[in-house]
Amino acid sequence: MDPLYYARTEDSPVGPLLLAGNAHGLRVLSFGVGSRPRAIDPAWLPDTKGVLKSVRKELDEYFAGRLKAFTIPLAFEGTPFQNQVWKELTRIPYGETISYLELANRIKNPKAVRAVGMANGANPIAIIVPCHRVIGSNGSLTGFGGGLPTKRALLELEQGQRTLL
Repeated sequence: MDPLYYARTEDSPVGPLLLAGNAHGLRVLSFGVGSRPRAIDPAWLPDTKGVLKSVRKELDEYFAGRLKAFTIPLAFEGTPFQNQVWKELTRIPYGETISYLELANRIKNPKAVRAVGMANGANPIAIIVPCHRVIGSNGSLTGFGGGLPTKRALLELEQGQRTLL
């Protein structure tokens, strides 16, 4: 198995980010602050080869409001159910939101709303796998690993209400 490389982005408009991936794809994009900041795995190697350069470039374009669809390869690592939910998250169009119930319906499992919420919360690739686009059925912003102000900022960026860069 190829080693994972990591990089930290300290100057993102939403605070520090941790990236990890290899030639097969991005596996981790985690907020450095919030309810679930991820630590660097001791098996990961610093990205001195520029493996994550394209991820950083696309994130910069996204934060500037110029990128609406990410093209970098993703390498999901989760249960089959989590992978199904995460793949469906990538199908939510830029600037749109859906509820957890709608997400459960889209994966043809309408009774799995809580499980969908848990899978959404376990998403290891924030922003690019847009778990921030999932909101409560009543339109309220609900839990987000990067914090609700970050979720609000990302949604406002995508709805053309603000810029982050």
